[in-house]
Amino acid sequence: MAGRSLKFENRHIPSRLILSLWAVIVLFPIWVMVINSFKDRISIYTNPFGLPKKWNFLNYGEILGSGDFLRFFRNSFIVVILSLALVLAAGSLAAYAIANWRGRISRMLYFFFIAGMMLPIKIASIKILELVRFLGLLNTIWALVPIYIAMGIPVAVFVLTGFIREIPGELSEAAIIDGAGRFGIFLWVISPLLRPALASVAIYNLVPFWNDLWFPLIFINDDRAKTILLGVTRLFGQYQTDWSKVLAVLTLSAIPVLTLYLLMSKQFIKGLTAGAVKG
Repeated sequence: MAGRSLKFENRHIPSRLILSLWAVIVLFPIWVMVINSFKDRISIYTNPFGLPKKWNFLNYGEILGSGDFLRFFRNSFIVVILSLALVLAAGSLAAYAIANWRGRISRMLYFFFIAGMMLPIKIASIKILELVRFLGLLNTIWALVPIYIAMGIPVAVFVLTGFIREIPGELSEAAIIDGAGRFGIFLWVISPLLRPALASVAIYNLVPFWNDLWFPLIFINDDRAKTILLGVTRLFGQYQTDWSKVLAVLTLSAIPVLTLYLLMSKQFIKGLTAGAVKG
């Protein structure tokens, strides 16, 4: 019995080594970013990978004491949270309709959403700029919300449709017998079961929404409406760049993403593994 257990453990050594190596590769840039945010400008060049000889907290003090960067952070937070909420709401409703509507038109709509995953939205930037200007949304954070919704819905429909199709139909039939309508079934039966998939969709879309620089750079020139990454560009000078402050801002901007992942990690893993094991 002990030999079988030892053999079973040995079989997992290669996979654990690969995962450990991958963890080091992923965490190393974060380590460099965080430790260099506590250094002065010269120390970053002389000792980029080691711990700082003297911890410099002035970078964070100046960033947090600046009203501009707090406003940039607030703008990013509003845009991302609102976009994620609308993506999850619209994507789950669309996925519920497609999953329960069997027919040629339903399949065409589903493939239409899937096509949105294959075509990058940035190729239509000029037309989108014209549309945003026509709607009067230039230089406002509200110009970003419909763009991010369009970016996130294809993935949401793809993930949630497959998840809903795996839910036993007997649950919906029982709700219909109890007198529930279609929306009532979605609200009280399907939605609670969608939490792992919704967490996966939220985390999958959170990173590109929060880290997007392309569309804010195109749509926003007003400092009052800039997002956090667009605000970082103010620290890049023509002849020199204060990298310690840049890394301090990037470290602060990574906190919401890491926090959301840690809070939703269990649901996220359940969503990734849903349907992987039958029986």
